[in-house]
Amino acid sequence: MPLRPADLERVRALPLFSEVSDETFAIATFGAFLQKFRAGATLLTEGDKVDFLYVLLDGIVELGGTWNDKETTLAVLRPVSTFILAAVVLDAEALMSAETIEPSDILMLSGEALRRAMRTDAQFACAVADELSGCYRGLVRAIKNQKLRGGAERLANYLLSQQARQGGHETFTLPHEKRVLAALLGMTPENLSRAFGALADYGVIVNGPAVTVSRPTVIRRLAKPSPLIDNHMPQGERAIGKAERELWPSMGHMGAHA
Repeated sequence: MPLRPADLERVRALPLFSEVSDETFAIATFGAFLQKFRAGATLLTEGDKVDFLYVLLDGIVELGGTWNDKETTLAVLRPVSTFILAAVVLDAEALMSAETIEPSDILMLSGEALRRAMRTDAQFACAVADELSGCYRGLVRAIKNQKLRGGAERLANYLLSQQARQGGHETFTLPHEKRVLAALLGMTPENLSRAFGALADYGVIVNGPAVTVSRPTVIRRLAKPSPLIDNHMPQGERAIGKAERELWPSMGHMGAHA
């Protein structure tokens, strides 16, 4: 499908491209095309050679991994998001699968064109390094969260992050179904249910996708949010580099760029 100027403007606004020259942007987007996918469409499979950088313009994409007949969700992406950047830079195979959750519009940028732009424009190469560095720091946060906290503590911090992202209201909505949420938190659905049960004693009330945190001070005491792990600390309590994304708990760009 031919690219609309509005689509290119949305891509141009991404941190990866926002400061590059018009000439470099033209090189990086040469041969790009917009593809519409139905819900449930497989975009790529683990082990596939990656020929494109994907930019999700509309819809939702789930990134996942498998091993020994087991599968998990690594990230759930919403617009506007790029994914598979590291694989594109390395001209390597995908470490995860990608599937649309709902009908999606995805811009596909040639991997070769992006690598050519990196070789000819040091500023763009630095932008790619910034993006990947932010993703790496998000990965470190996610690993620390998984290894240092129990299930109830991980869930408590996840709820605090969602509450902050949705305006700090006492009641907010879970953005994912509980199967996906369990996978993102490194838990089984059964363990997630038990964790929600444990948080009831801390003033957490669940009604379908709606969650109410009625005793925020108490749940923060359990969660013990840290600026060296979490990105939901109040402004002034944390310092985050300009390229660092809010990867935990969604792990969006960490998984997205593997």
